[in-house]
Amino acid sequence: MTDNRTTRRRLLGAAGAGGAAALTGLIGTRAAAAADKASTACALPDAVTVGPADSRYVDLVSRGYNKRFVASPDSVRVVHSADQIAAVLQEAVQAGKRVAVRSGGHCFEDLVDNPGTDIIIDISEMKSVCYDPARKAVAVEAGATLGQVYRTLFLNWGVTIPGGICPQVGVGGHVAGGGYGPLSRRDGLVVDYLYAVEVVVVNADGRTQTVVATSDAGDPNRELWWAHTGGGGGNFGVVTRYWFRTPGATPPPAARPLPSAPAKMLSKSVTWSWEHLTEEDFTRLLRNHGAWNAANAGPSAPPLHSGFHINQRVVQPGFITSVELDVQIDASVSGAEGILDAYIAAVGKDVSVTPAITRKVIPWLQFVLGYETNTGDYGRIKNKSSYLRKPWTDAQIATLYRHLTGPLVGGVMSILLYSYGVKINERSSSATATAQRDSIMKAWWSVFWADPNLDAVNVDQIRRAYREVYADTGGVPLPGDRNDGCYINYPDVDLVDPAWNTSGVSAQALYYRDGYARLQAVKARWDPRNVFRHQLSVALPAK
Repeated sequence: MTDNRTTRRRLLGAAGAGGAAALTGLIGTRAAAAADKASTACALPDAVTVGPADSRYVDLVSRGYNKRFVASPDSVRVVHSADQIAAVLQEAVQAGKRVAVRSGGHCFEDLVDNPGTDIIIDISEMKSVCYDPARKAVAVEAGATLGQVYRTLFLNWGVTIPGGICPQVGVGGHVAGGGYGPLSRRDGLVVDYLYAVEVVVVNADGRTQTVVATSDAGDPNRELWWAHTGGGGGNFGVVTRYWFRTPGATPPPAARPLPSAPAKMLSKSVTWSWEHLTEEDFTRLLRNHGAWNAANAGPSAPPLHSGFHINQRVVQPGFITSVELDVQIDASVSGAEGILDAYIAAVGKDVSVTPAITRKVIPWLQFVLGYETNTGDYGRIKNKSSYLRKPWTDAQIATLYRHLTGPLVGGVMSILLYSYGVKINERSSSATATAQRDSIMKAWWSVFWADPNLDAVNVDQIRRAYREVYADTGGVPLPGDRNDGCYINYPDVDLVDPAWNTSGVSAQALYYRDGYARLQAVKARWDPRNVFRHQLSVALPAK
């Protein structure tokens, strides 16, 4: 394409032979084109107030992932900018209304869909992803989903962030809670790439303020940035935007501002059917799996991702469950096939049941966009979490076996053990608000069911299993030699209930460990009126 300066010289050189007229015509054409472009640009919509009589209300209040909870706020506010959020917050504060914020809607507890919520601020229309040359980082609005972010990052720059596998999850809460996914052993956590965050806060005199906080050492707002690297959502203000870039790059190149995405993922699924699995086999599988992860969490370990699905035993005509190992790796890694095969062999060593194994090579976008999170009719959920510094003991495995092989009382309970460590554990526990930086595995406990009449029995079964597995530490994974607390992105309000947490340690200490006091200081500075609160929120310091 001809450089504009060259075009200008040629036209000026042609003056006297129609060149001046040609230049005037060119300028006029460009001006007309610019005016036409401006006239066709879409205006930013005004904030939308949706009340109970509005046809949109039912959709907006029921779009939460966990169908056990449906809110009934006075209104839902669909917003499109930080200024609109500030206006809604100002109105709410002046009227004494309690607010909650929804991005993707994947909160497992009723932290948003709560009876006490008066106004839900819905930021799902704020979903821009672009490169910010001033900050040399990718700017992502907090209403974007992971799927939207993955697609834009990959198609425009060939890069990614090491976030979760569920494409419908919103960035707003996922990042604030730490952010973990299939590339985390290779690249670390999402928050390890967080450079800056924009937050609408409410100050001590009740006025709203939009603040940008960065990781720069000299930034007076740096602690607010730190609080959003694992401090959880709904604590300090409304996040409107994140900026991501590779740390240490000075400056990070615009062409590759983040880690390169794989071209393809090599994936293998290994299933051991419960129809033939004995307690001895079950115990050996969990021992083998734990031993491999304990030995392969260090910096030289293979960068594979593993999810070990320990599902409840069901053997019925037409419905037989299994214990399943899903494992993936960047297909371009040298010896990728052998790495996965060696891992599978180690987990299945001396188990009498021959597993079924499927193999796929999946292009990157298909891999990250293809995971279905729609629970269908089974949308009622109870979840728990735990970090493991060491594998479960034989006694814990025996307890788990007993709970997973008892009579089926409702939904199928499952414990999903994720591989952890490697790049994640290179950071110190205080570098970000995600304090768990020496674990070898992370467990997601869940049970899904359909019938509201079975709520109590399903919640009870997972509560009892969890409490008994951690009976030696007060019914919870108390940070210590073997455990390292819980993951705030899998929130569990049972942790604040002394009937289920008898450890004497608060839920916040289980989530944030020694970083909790620091988070409280951030709370005091940026949310001194406690506008942003829920059952598990960071509390103001005691006076």
